[in-house]
Amino acid sequence: QVQLVESGGGLVQAGGSLRLSCRVSARTVSNLLMGWFRQAPGKEREFVARFAWPGDTTYYADSVKGRFTMSRENDKNMVYLQMNTLKPEDTAVYYCAAGTFPTFEYWGQGTQVTVSS
Repeated sequence: QVQLVESGGGLVQAGGSLRLSCRVSARTVSNLLMGWFRQAPGKEREFVARFAWPGDTTYYADSVKGRFTMSRENDKNMVYLQMNTLKPEDTAVYYCAAGTFPTFEYWGQGTQVTVSS
């Protein structure tokens, strides 16, 4: 069983930045498929970013490419999502996800990100 705990959400003005963190209770983050998803009010959950598996190549949704950066610290079992140049349309609950390629089996409780215009 893998447990995921997100933190770092909040309220920010458009153009601002936030860094989300995901603490992973697993023996090693590097062996897991890791990703970030988000769900805006009234919309379905959508993909934001993930690592290739195996490896460190990152993939991003077109809507966040160039603004968001996913990273991890394997020795700390932490995964991050640096979000820059935030837009009101980035407002959503952000979820950290993990699993065995190609399936995300485990999900965090989510952290709210609100971007005001």
